[in-house]
Amino acid sequence: MYSTQIDYSRKWYVMAAVSMGTLLATIDSSIVNVALPTMVRVFDTDFATVQWVVLAYLLTLATLLLSIGRLADMKGKKSIYALGFIIFTIGSVLNGLSPNIYWLIIFRVLQAIGATMILALSMAIVTEAFPPNERGMALGLGGTMVSVGIVIGPTLGGLILGSLSWHWIFFVNLPIGILGTLMVMRFVPDTKPEGKQRFDFSGAASLFLSLLSFLFALTIGQNTSFISLTVIGLFIASMLLLGIFIYVELHSPQPMLDLRLFKNKLFSINLITGFITFIAIAGAILLMPFYLENVLGYSTREVGILVAVVPIVMAFVAPMSGSLSDRFGTRPITAIGLAILLIGYLALSTLSITTNAIGFILRFLPIGIGMGVFQSPNNSAIMGEAPHDRLGIVSGMLAVNRTIGQISGIAILGAVWASQTIAYATSSQITKATEAPASAQVAGLNTTFLFISFLIFIALGLSIWALKTMLSQNSSTKLKTKSFEID
Repeated sequence: MYSTQIDYSRKWYVMAAVSMGTLLATIDSSIVNVALPTMVRVFDTDFATVQWVVLAYLLTLATLLLSIGRLADMKGKKSIYALGFIIFTIGSVLNGLSPNIYWLIIFRVLQAIGATMILALSMAIVTEAFPPNERGMALGLGGTMVSVGIVIGPTLGGLILGSLSWHWIFFVNLPIGILGTLMVMRFVPDTKPEGKQRFDFSGAASLFLSLLSFLFALTIGQNTSFISLTVIGLFIASMLLLGIFIYVELHSPQPMLDLRLFKNKLFSINLITGFITFIAIAGAILLMPFYLENVLGYSTREVGILVAVVPIVMAFVAPMSGSLSDRFGTRPITAIGLAILLIGYLALSTLSITTNAIGFILRFLPIGIGMGVFQSPNNSAIMGEAPHDRLGIVSGMLAVNRTIGQISGIAILGAVWASQTIAYATSSQITKATEAPASAQVAGLNTTFLFISFLIFIALGLSIWALKTMLSQNSSTKLKTKSFEID
């Protein structure tokens, strides 16, 4: 139970504060990618080392999100959220002052800890700030800020690197971080849970190590081989640690993650379908630049514009989808979104070496529309099923679901495309997918998108089953109510 009632009249101020945090963390996750080639030259290092500027950030996010969510349910969200802004801002400044690549990687971990506090609690704070009948619209606006950040990040990074040094891609966070901290302190309500609770250190540690092993396996496997002894050992370790985590949680009086949440089949289906869509979109965003640049010959700037179609469309569609889900329910809208995604990925499987810009946009457009339609009501359905005293942990679950889905999509679908491309190449001398003939690269791409379509088809089937289950439950409830009234 919480001791403070939420004042819904302040909901838009809360939304502004949370949007500032979401925008800050999202921009920073994408702006750094543009600067990686510059950092290779400046620090006189190689790509294998500099990629840890990105990987250290993602690994920290994925492994700490759930622990931060649980801590917020115990101590209150406002103080942790504000602290996240402060740590993120300090980390940004230290990143810009880094004397070498290794210090930069260390400070990126610090920055990611702050980003974790922001991203883990954003949806929970918005869910509390808005009444249930406006939740979908509010979460849709949150999704819009994510899309805006994804679009702005690379563009802003390019502008900064074109006129200033790489340090300023981090220094630019300073004024936004200070403003965001002040807004959080002023507008976000300070709701405190009643009663003393203990933090489940054993559960947090076993989950942290399980996720870390899994993500290291994906990262190493992407660069070497998924059947190497190291990668297989990491996957096995991850599964064993996950088993330990489940055992600890089932026997803990105050578990970090209440596994009873997963007894709700509809809740679990929403998480699974969301995870599948994040795998798919990450793979698509990863592979499109290779196709557009290596096969069709577009410049880097043109590629950026063409790929931006998805987040731009999502930014417009997500709030409308959220509002529709508030009116008509979440499940019909999520099913429609997945159906549009299926059409989009099947369309992408028809890309060729002669596809022009219009043809590409028409095929890629349904991905943005489908994700925009699906994501807001899906998030709303998940947050709507969360008990009030578990909003933090469920918000963290959504964030870690997205992060691990994206990392998995990059690793798995990147490997599928590379292996298929090499298989389609006629020359046995080719060992790198990017060196294969254009026809082989496109054939590998088509096969990969057919595989993604199969995953989305499974997600759509689960969503339709959930919709039928919900309609059946509603019908049964109405019949019981009617029978009671007659009696």
